Amino acid sequence: MAIAELFEQVVLVCHEQGLIGHDLVAIDGCKLASDAAKEWSGTLEELGHKRDKLRKQIDIKLEEHKAIDKLGEQADSNKRSQQVQKTIDTLNRAHDKVVEFLSTAEKRKGQGPRAKEVKSNITDNESCKMTTSKGTIQGYNGIATVDSKHQVIIDAEAIGEGQEHHVFQPVVERIGDRYSRLGISDDIYGDGLTFTADTGYSNKSNVTYLYEHGIESYVPDNQFRQRDPAFQNQKEKHGSPHRKPSKRERVELFSAADFQLDTERRQCQCPAGESLTLRRVGKDKLGNEKLFFQGRLLQCRGCTLKAQCMRRPEAADTRTGHGRQVSFILERSNKETDATIWMKQRVDSFKGKQIYAQRLAVVEPVFGNLRANKGLDRFSLRGKDKVEGQWHLYCLVHNIEKISNNLIKSQG
Repeated sequence: MAIAELFEQVVLVCHEQGLIGHDLVAIDGCKLASDAAKEWSGTLEELGHKRDKLRKQIDIKLEEHKAIDKLGEQADSNKRSQQVQKTIDTLNRAHDKVVEFLSTAEKRKGQGPRAKEVKSNITDNESCKMTTSKGTIQGYNGIATVDSKHQVIIDAEAIGEGQEHHVFQPVVERIGDRYSRLGISDDIYGDGLTFTADTGYSNKSNVTYLYEHGIESYVPDNQFRQRDPAFQNQKEKHGSPHRKPSKRERVELFSAADFQLDTERRQCQCPAGESLTLRRVGKDKLGNEKLFFQGRLLQCRGCTLKAQCMRRPEAADTRTGHGRQVSFILERSNKETDATIWMKQRVDSFKGKQIYAQRLAVVEPVFGNLRANKGLDRFSLRGKDKVEGQWHLYCLVHNIEKISNNLIKSQG
């Protein structure tokens, strides 16, 4: 029996023992390093540069080898020759590895609003370079859906991507299908099962899906704290988290609001009274139509307000530099839909805040158990299928522990 099938059977046993409440579930991801070398990551262009750099290093070492050969039988020449040859062999293997990968590789695309190229990896191209609280890692994102009653994991998968929003709909549908097949529930949505996830899972597609299917859910957007009066003075009280602001950030610069914009004429005037040049009309990553203005180099170079206006005032002092740049949104394309308004109202309600507050207490202790108690500090395999099997295995052990503790408690 495959590990995924065994995982489902353990979920069924948990249900039969009353360990699953079918009331609230939380979805979240745990980023872990895998058996993939971070230094072998890069876009195809970056890997091409790496190949060329290796080729140059090989040529340099070959010239060094020829120079040593000319010395003849002088002292230590044989030893030096062997060392250089060993280095050449190592560089050749690395060069051939990159060349072989680039001969068949295709660009990997991300899951954001604009499908940008993400870094490939030569050792495991299904893994991903991800930023975590402990630094940048090369690995996988273990997704777990946890029931709130006894923190039983009811769904698990591993993805080689840092972004998680695209897995939300498949997870919800997979749980519904699994519960139906196992005879747990024919309609988990109608039975009132509530789904919650953090802001990383919030986008228009997911919210529209939840709204159209009438699924009980609380998935906040990334502005929900700013709408909450309880967090209004958070920045003033605690300052910016995690890092000290640099000297440059402490200087209050002129914002776009300090510039005068004439939308009809498409003209812009800076705080010093100078007219900026309209460089282009384009769109940002969210599809909003924007006007992009830039100050003329000679105007900004001699301006007395340069230090208050430009983040890098020295950029105006060189011939290849540029003046102040500023942009304005002309028309927003991401207008709120009925679905986004519906979700905002749910998340901002008193009930929504209470339910969302439970999310951390439901899913984070599970990751703590897997990492600290079960010793899963990294994936030891390569390839999505193998890594997902390992993730399923650890989640399965977590659930078996729940069953065991429940049996001990009932017998004692």
